This record gives sequence, structure tokens and C-alpha cells, in this order.
Amino acid sequence: MTGAVPYLLVALGGALGAVARAAVGSLFARRIGIAWPYGTLFINVTGCLVIALFLTWSAGRELNPNWRYFFPVGFVGAYTTFSTYEYETIGLFAAGARSGAALYVVLSNVLGFAAGLLGIWLGRRI
Repeated sequence: MTGAVPYLLVALGGALGAVARAAVGSLFARRIGIAWPYGTLFINVTGCLVIALFLTWSAGRELNPNWRYFFPVGFVGAYTTFSTYEYETIGLFAAGARSGAALYVVLSNVLGFAAGLLGIWLGRRI
């Protein structure tokens, strides 16, 4: 990256992604609770979907390269929460919810992979 514009686009996308992550996480916490990390799972799976969809859709298209800084690096980078996912998995395990921790790992990886495949499939069709 050269110049300030790409960094500003990453910062703007990151700010919006962080706000979206907080809003979605709060919505899940209010509606379902925090006993199991449903919100983080949803955020990670939808993040897999939209990054795969965007990068597949934009491949080979004449798109301003600044969109790659703004959306997948900035927005999705701040929206997804892998570090939170790992911390919550460790928390479940430490609390004795070993099967819940294992289920969370399996669902996050299987659903994330499936969402990525879906994003690629959708990106090739639009």
C-alpha cells in the first residue's frame, strides 16, 4: 500500500465492521443470552460468507482496487472475531463445558467452510 488513501479506507471499513460486530453481538446477547457464543458463531459464519462472495464476485471484474482495502481488509477484518472465538472456546472448556466447546469448534469450522463455499458459488453467479 502506498499513500494514505488505502490506510484510510481500511480504517473506515474497520470502524464500520467493528460497529456492525458490536451491534450483531449485542442483538444476539439480548435475544438469546450469552451462555453459549451464538453471536460470535453467527458473525464468523456470515463473515466467511461475505468475504468469499465479495472476493469471488470481484475477481476478474474492473473494480476500483480501493474496494479491496475497504471491504475485505477493513470491514470484514474488523467484523469477524477469530480471537473472540478462541477465547470463548477456552472459556467453555475451562468451565467444564467440554462438549459445548467441541460443538462450537465443529460448528464454527463446518459452517464457516460451508458459508465460504456458498459465497464463492453466489459470487460466480452475480
